[in-house]
Amino acid sequence: MQPRPAVGPTTISHPRSPHDTPLLRQPRPPRRRCRARPHREPRSRPRRNRRRQNHRHRNRQNRRGRRLDHRLPPAGHAFSATLNGTATFKAGSVTVTCNVSSSVPADGSDNNRVPAAPGNVNPAGPVASALNAPTYSDCAANLPGVDVTVTTSGTWGVSMQYGSPITASLTVPKGGLVLKTTGLANCTVTAAPDTAATFPAAFTNGAPSQLVVTDAAVPVVAEGGFGCPTSATSSLFNATYDVTDVTDPASQITVGG
Repeated sequence: MQPRPAVGPTTISHPRSPHDTPLLRQPRPPRRRCRARPHREPRSRPRRNRRRQNHRHRNRQNRRGRRLDHRLPPAGHAFSATLNGTATFKAGSVTVTCNVSSSVPADGSDNNRVPAAPGNVNPAGPVASALNAPTYSDCAANLPGVDVTVTTSGTWGVSMQYGSPITASLTVPKGGLVLKTTGLANCTVTAAPDTAATFPAAFTNGAPSQLVVTDAAVPVVAEGGFGCPTSATSSLFNATYDVTDVTDPASQITVGG
């Protein structure tokens, strides 16, 4: 009887197949974590919006009754004032009407000039400018048989303050206007006989801007004989002047806040 072979492990030999190796899982990419973004200040508004915001702020200040800056652009420019229509002077029963009048800048003079910056801005009130004395010609009186001449002198003044409406004033120096009539009535009427006189006016922005004087009472003294208003102590002045930029005719002289 043959001996029984020892029992051992059974081995099956065959070529290794690639399928015998389990598939390897690809590693997962790391999960993205949410990171807190750094705090950023809000972007400032564009300059145009800031200007609009500032304009609204100024309007709110105006509605609340706060004082605004009063500015007269363009700074440093020369300007002229030319009569639009007629100018009238009325003292008592005598009325003188002039058809031509103007105040123009002169070489070497700072009169008839917008103050240079920052003088063209006044946070506390009006902006003022000196004026060359306006000239008057082609004048006539409501008295028959008389001739009229109007002579002006000295440095006059104008001031303007922004508001609704824009207010203004004119200043006549002492004895700065003398009106004389000759013929059937010989009279001499002197405006501001004792001291400089300031009277109200109105300013309107436009193309051109206008300075309007309406029934402004100017102190006067009248001397003469028959037909002269010797009892008059004031004269009513009416006139409208076109204010134009001489330095740059394409620009306008305006009053702003």
